[in-house]
Amino acid sequence: MPRFLLLTLLILYLGAPVSAQATFHTTSTATEKAVKIFKEAKTAIQEGDVAGAIRKFNKCIDLDSLFIDAFIYLGGAHKRAQNWSDAERALEKALQLNPSYEISVYALLGSVEWEQNKFEEASQHLGYFLESGEGSERDRTELKKIYQNATFAAKAVKNPVQFNPTRLGNGINTAADEYFPVLTADAKTILFTRRDGEDENFYQSQFQSEWGVAQPLTGVNTNLNEGAQAISPDGSWIVFTACDRKNDGSQGGCDLYWSQLKQEGWTKPVPFSHTINSPAWESQPTISADGKTIIFSSNRPGSIGGRDLWETHRQTGGKWSSPTNLGERINTTESEAFPFLHPDGQTLYFSSNGHPGMGGEDLFLSRKQPDGTWGKPVNLGYPINTKQNEVNLVTSLDGRTAYYSAPAEPNGTNIDIFQFELPLDIRPKPVTYVKAIVTDKLSNQPLVAKIEFTNLRTGETYMVANTKKDGTFLVCLPIGQNYALQISKKGYLFHSEHFELTSSTNNNLEPYLLNIQLNSLPDSNSQASNTVILKNVFFDSGLSVLQPESNTELDALANLLNENPSLRLKIKGHTDNIGSPQNNLKLSNERALAVKNYLVNKGIEEQRLSAIGLGATNPIESNETPEGRAANRRTEIEAF
Repeated sequence: MPRFLLLTLLILYLGAPVSAQATFHTTSTATEKAVKIFKEAKTAIQEGDVAGAIRKFNKCIDLDSLFIDAFIYLGGAHKRAQNWSDAERALEKALQLNPSYEISVYALLGSVEWEQNKFEEASQHLGYFLESGEGSERDRTELKKIYQNATFAAKAVKNPVQFNPTRLGNGINTAADEYFPVLTADAKTILFTRRDGEDENFYQSQFQSEWGVAQPLTGVNTNLNEGAQAISPDGSWIVFTACDRKNDGSQGGCDLYWSQLKQEGWTKPVPFSHTINSPAWESQPTISADGKTIIFSSNRPGSIGGRDLWETHRQTGGKWSSPTNLGERINTTESEAFPFLHPDGQTLYFSSNGHPGMGGEDLFLSRKQPDGTWGKPVNLGYPINTKQNEVNLVTSLDGRTAYYSAPAEPNGTNIDIFQFELPLDIRPKPVTYVKAIVTDKLSNQPLVAKIEFTNLRTGETYMVANTKKDGTFLVCLPIGQNYALQISKKGYLFHSEHFELTSSTNNNLEPYLLNIQLNSLPDSNSQASNTVILKNVFFDSGLSVLQPESNTELDALANLLNENPSLRLKIKGHTDNIGSPQNNLKLSNERALAVKNYLVNKGIEEQRLSAIGLGATNPIESNETPEGRAANRRTEIEAF
């Protein structure tokens, strides 16, 4: 095999000048005139006169139709001129003359076929070349990437995924560029970046029957650029990217900033600490539903490729951990960017030009594994991904609707925001949310109270936060777990809720919209009802044995008693009307005693507690339905 020609052709493939001194071959005895013109053609390439070289190579072929080198170099010249079909014809003719003459022709032909979206042919020819072991490491690395993309694309275009995008309305999209959409959990607010001339600013729109006219984000926008943002599920804080702001604590380049929404508006943006921001490039953050994790793209030291995905976690006390790289399963030697962590906490969408795809930057997803690592990335498929760059995607809470930015018209330059229904197999797990307002039961005034969600299966805290000044909160709950909610405030009895989400397979989970009223602790002037239902106290069926999932609620009750030494409780057990009154009375009494004994074992003085069983005598719902009977099987406390 003429290795000199292999080297020359791969240099030609990479777009560099070709030596005019290289030897040539032909399958016949080329005429002296053809040889002379061939040398002139190669000189023309070296001097950048590709069109002149093409004319001369064609003249060589007219003089000698078996001049194989002329066909090969003609194909290379046409490739440089992006005359893809002409290049393909010339290279195919060279293979017809002698398929084993020069192995690098297969590489050149495969790359030309890739440009014409002839994915199967490109895969075959590039694969043949790579199997030969020829070529430099650099050339083989580049060609292997095209081969992997062609192999993927050949299958993807034969198995297209459902994709029917629609443009969001004129309230959002304008003649300017709009991109990087993000939504709150209730899908009532969309925040995006708009390029106003050379200035990038944030805009937000509210949804009623349609998206309203977007308004600039006052308090955050400046005459400098803001972009690549994330918003918390409740819309109360944003994390975004700002560059070249050295006078406000920035590390230089592009850094991550945050701002909170207060009653008076958005706070002045503040850069994250030096733990997260570095002199390198940090951008494109996403926030986990519980607010404890931020994933972002950066080229900081330790990156595997050009830009990698990194994550940081909020620690006790509010500080953020030193960012860690998501690892080689996610990050490649190329670049990964625009992460979006769905509120299910298990599904990560991102863009990459390093994993096999349709070419350019494609959209991928990775699902968290049982051991906490991220699984092998999955390409979202064609035609969601194309040979163009697809760079950012977010989804709604239920995982049905995806939002992304793309040219408003095919091959256009104006960027707009679109939505489409996400195919089933690339959807995240469904997530619902709890949206509530907490008020004083007597005055109906909003309360700033502590809210704590606990995973009942593991006993681990899922979320701890406070309500806003107006008493509201919004928290996302992924299905697949059961959750306990305790709402507490000094001077009040706590309130509990139970969310059973382990058995749900419904992708249309309705949100929980709650109006929660807290009873103040009893005193001589209190007129409030002091009865609270313990919604996270569970017993084995027909028995008075407390289930372990009850511990979270009963421990909270013990803490309340410890913090208020004068508080006394009457524990009341209730049943539905299934069974005899005598058995129900006995069972309810035993269950009330079980709760009392638990508290005594936690150190609460027995004289502060009493227990009584009321059987089915005080229903709060109808016993004619399963749901009503479940509500009637309850444990209550009365404080005094």
